[in-house]
Amino acid sequence: MDLLAPILHALQQFHLTPWKLVGFAGTFMFTSRWFVQLYYTRKYKRVVMPLAFWWLSVIGSALLLAYFTVGKNDSVGILSNFFPVFVSVYNLVVHMRHRRRDAAAEV
Repeated sequence: MDLLAPILHALQQFHLTPWKLVGFAGTFMFTSRWFVQLYYTRKYKRVVMPLAFWWLSVIGSALLLAYFTVGKNDSVGILSNFFPVFVSVYNLVVHMRHRRRDAAAEV
């Protein structure tokens, strides 16, 4: 029972705030992108990075950046989520340019 005492104490001290909801939503979005990627890889039987992966990355990173910047003021969290949002936005921009180029070539 002594092993459960710290866990039970932590649960009793837990307070859900609006910023924690933002942080949990960001964590859920950022983590769920891997399940989306796994689904498409299994579906096509090759490694696939679907567009949804990048959107979940952008939204999850943005929510986590907001949480760590405003809700928690945590420089480690800010730094760990700052770079992924740029990579994800870059990949979305490249995808949009490619789609626009393909659409123009079809006309």
